[in-house]
Amino acid sequence: MKILHVVGARPNFMKVAPILAELRKREGVHQILVHTGQHYDAKMSDVFFRDLGMPDPDVHLGVGSGSHAQQTAKVMVEVEPVLLREKPDVVVVAGDVNSTIAVALVAAKLGIAIAHVEAGLRSRDWSMPEEVNRVLTDRLSALLFTPSRDGDENLRAEGIEMSRVHFVGNVMIDSLAAALPRARESRIHQRLEIQPKGYALATLHRPSNVDDPEALARLLSALQEVSARVPVVFPIHPRTRSRLPAGFEARGLKLVEPLGYLDFLALVAEARLVMTDSGGIQEETTALGVPCLTLRENTERPVTVEVGTNQLVGTDPRKAVAAAREVLEGRGKQGRIPELWDGRAAARIADTLISFPGGNR
Repeated sequence: MKILHVVGARPNFMKVAPILAELRKREGVHQILVHTGQHYDAKMSDVFFRDLGMPDPDVHLGVGSGSHAQQTAKVMVEVEPVLLREKPDVVVVAGDVNSTIAVALVAAKLGIAIAHVEAGLRSRDWSMPEEVNRVLTDRLSALLFTPSRDGDENLRAEGIEMSRVHFVGNVMIDSLAAALPRARESRIHQRLEIQPKGYALATLHRPSNVDDPEALARLLSALQEVSARVPVVFPIHPRTRSRLPAGFEARGLKLVEPLGYLDFLALVAEARLVMTDSGGIQEETTALGVPCLTLRENTERPVTVEVGTNQLVGTDPRKAVAAAREVLEGRGKQGRIPELWDGRAAARIADTLISFPGGNR
């Protein structure tokens, strides 16, 4: 059986790495790894491959940056000859980035079966490009691997045949569980001169939060207010850095360059509080039992709010600071680990893939 995996941006890497590793244990499986190059900076790509123990890509498309249309189109043009040459039985795509929908569109038109890892997630916010990507990818996929039960219900409500849907749990937690012992050995706390459990961690990269100067200014002011109580470590995404106002003063924020997976995981695991607009970090904090405040008005991962440690606080600085104060004073939300977030999702995905008879419907 030939399985072609596609990754493009760093959220994909953590989802695909354990599937690659699991399928290497199975006989009769030939795997091909394609990197579209959607994230091409070494700090956003190469270091993650190393930290996750992923093999070098068999194919690197090198599409780089661009508008949503440009990037999607570039991936489609570059991946088509690869699919025609390799003729895989199944193409595995993950998450909701532009590379995901681009490859799914090409594979569907070539009659190649698509498996979507992290299917069924919905924010119901059509202003998010990721929502468009994930909904369309699900419609095209023959196998839909859901990380939580709400994913199954979303797909059922949309009329997806439930025979295509497989609740496997959260494969990102497989990566987290495998990497955590090595992350515990990281010296990132010493390098940043912070004490475990003595800091907050912040990330911002959503276009709705960082592309609007006023929205970004409000969120930065909230982080700076929190930093008056506890150091705030802020690994700054290239998109966010490029949009910092002229003459921006960190004022208590510890701005650092993007970090590798192990260093970042070490920071998440020992944070008193995480403030973020990232979907994956909502999941990681829930798995680790770390309080998380999501700086968005909605989330496609409601299980992290319903049973996990995540709170959806929106983008109002007053609400964000008030919620942070509660956590720092020991009055934060308690949570538990969701169903099947047990480090075995990749094994369940592998079992389903190797038993799949083929075909695109």
